Amino acid sequence: MTTKLPNPSRRAIVAGIGALPFLARRAAAQGQPSASGQSLSLTGPLAQTGLVHKIVGEIFTAKINRSGGLLGRPVEYVLLDDQSKPDTSRTLYERLITADKVDLILGPYGTSAILAAMAVAQRYRKLFIQSSLGLPELATYEMQFAATVGGFEAERTLGEKLLDAYASTGHPVKTMAIASSKFPSAQRMAQGMQGVTKARGVALPLFLEYDFGTHEFGSIAARIKDADPDLLWVGALGVDGNLLLEALGQLDYKPRRHFYLYPSSGPLAVLAAAEGATSVTNFEDVPPFTASPEGAAFAQDFRAQAEQANLPYPHADSQAGYNMPPGRFWSRRSMRPRASRTTRSRPGSTTRRRDGGRHARLQRQVPQQQPGFAAAAQLHDKQWVAVWPTDQATPGAKLIAP
Repeated sequence: MTTKLPNPSRRAIVAGIGALPFLARRAAAQGQPSASGQSLSLTGPLAQTGLVHKIVGEIFTAKINRSGGLLGRPVEYVLLDDQSKPDTSRTLYERLITADKVDLILGPYGTSAILAAMAVAQRYRKLFIQSSLGLPELATYEMQFAATVGGFEAERTLGEKLLDAYASTGHPVKTMAIASSKFPSAQRMAQGMQGVTKARGVALPLFLEYDFGTHEFGSIAARIKDADPDLLWVGALGVDGNLLLEALGQLDYKPRRHFYLYPSSGPLAVLAAAEGATSVTNFEDVPPFTASPEGAAFAQDFRAQAEQANLPYPHADSQAGYNMPPGRFWSRRSMRPRASRTTRSRPGSTTRRRDGGRHARLQRQVPQQQPGFAAAAQLHDKQWVAVWPTDQATPGAKLIAP
């Protein structure tokens, strides 16, 4: 599947606003725009998530074109459907580079697909920007650029922050059940959560994994009900959380506290059984994320596009934030995953220019520290709101932890 907006005489594909400063400088040096391309999961288990990323790409393509395009040329956003399959991603990035002759490529969504696409980029020595790699130590390609919000040791820091959040209510977690997809990043995070529970003295009566793309959660739901934990931690992607909650409902069981790792936030939000669910976030369609003019404008643009696409939850969420790195506009944390305008370095990347600016190279640099996930969000009346840390919470919102 290919999506095109609009159709200029010379194609210039821009699939991430964070790449624009680099693209503009490179294009100016060569006298023409650079082409870039991307694949996303528009079908398959990650289709709901891919649709959100697609909408964000269209929003910022339109924004660039309203501003006169890239160096005066209209921008065309070309998107290929990788069907949630890493092998398909690999084939599509071969096509983008060899047939479409792109100069810049933006990574797909999801760890497995990113690693497959990155291998193609490395073989052809192409700059590669990605926003959701869950195994950062595997990104050894020096020209890959991580625009991620998870932090370098997210498997530890996320678990610690989550337990701290619940402990702040006066009702700390004493028992936990973990059910995780075998998707690589989810597995890593689940194992990290397991380690944190052990270090914190939290009992773990259930730890299980299920295949990526699982549709039948009946047996998993039965084991969760038997464990009856204080907190259910789900290494969810796509609509895993919806399917699991529906299976639990058939057993007349609702978890008292439940957390979902990388869900398609929209479908989860509109499910009545998901009320009180928590997740990580870097953007939601509520303050403080919409406090800045840029954040408010992005949320408004996303809302309009989502309503046009008939999304049941027409609000920008954390998945939208992944595709539009939050540090540039609305996050309070110092996360700016952009190419530097000078030789100064930032955590996560450096840009080096030489030969009078004729050559630019983006190089991965393992940071000493990263701030990690921006905040925890919770569903309140079918709306995701920020609840932790308290100084970054949505005004009037508090973590509900029965």
